[in-house]
Amino acid sequence: MGIAENYRRIAAEVARAAKGREVLLLPVSKFKTVEQMEEAYAAGARCFGENYVQELVAKKEHFGDRAEFHLIGHLQKNKVKYVVDKVSLIHSVDSAALADEIERQCAKRGLTLEVLIEVNIGREASKTGAAPEEVPGLAEHIAALPHVKLAGLMAMPPAGEGPRYFEEARKLFVDMQNKTLDNTTIRFLSMGMSGDYLEAIACGANIVRVGSSIFGSRD
Repeated sequence: MGIAENYRRIAAEVARAAKGREVLLLPVSKFKTVEQMEEAYAAGARCFGENYVQELVAKKEHFGDRAEFHLIGHLQKNKVKYVVDKVSLIHSVDSAALADEIERQCAKRGLTLEVLIEVNIGREASKTGAAPEEVPGLAEHIAALPHVKLAGLMAMPPAGEGPRYFEEARKLFVDMQNKTLDNTTIRFLSMGMSGDYLEAIACGANIVRVGSSIFGSRD
């Protein structure tokens, strides 16, 4: 199957699994060409997930206003200035210092940007993200920033252990929704990838980040 056929097939699977909920299928286009992305676009994709700032900026320049971009990879503070006006959502805010830099750069440009807290749900030393117990405090910190709007949570469980950790992430997400925090709209739970997106949707995810099942294995 080609990229367009893959996208249509997975979009149909996502719609069935969502059972009437709105779930965003986010094609992860890291290391893929704009020509490959155009194939997904032709099949209906209007929002792409990128891991690296430089790559995202170049691809946004190609697509312009035709497509939105989410930054899903680790973001260094010194790269924030390049990306705040190119994305509609940052999935990977893992510290107060990073949130503060996003606030500073958005304030300079007169922008307000939605972000997700990245939680290291499996407490893996090899992964970035806030520890689960740090999420409430970080949420309160972000809620106080006028140009940064907290919109939810992103999680990437340990490989092969999705269902157990998806449920833990969902509980954290619900806790965030139940807290009264100004300047927040807790609406996105981003979890699930090519191998487990259906399980993630069953546990409440409403953004699934799917790369290889759409575009094929990484080059």
